[in-house]
Amino acid sequence: MSRPLVTIRSVEVAGATRLALVFSDGARGEIELSREIDTATAMTAPLADPSYFARVFLEEGAPTWPNGFDLAPWALYDRLQASGELDVTRRVG
Repeated sequence: MSRPLVTIRSVEVAGATRLALVFSDGARGEIELSREIDTATAMTAPLADPSYFARVFLEEGAPTWPNGFDLAPWALYDRLQASGELDVTRRVG
């Protein structure tokens, strides 16, 4: 399936390891990131601290943390879509 490249318009912390996302096409969903955080690499280990996790911001449409760790918006979109957790009722285009 071909679709335009998506970015994230809005990111909010929705739990200790969960983000609420609104994508550039209007689709939205909440994603659990404990799997990534539990790998405890040098980049993901800081995210285990809820106060650090809460420092997420958007950089060029991708959720990013102060240490430079970021997540690919299209991968998050695909993951939410595959799990049936992507709300497309307000999607545009």
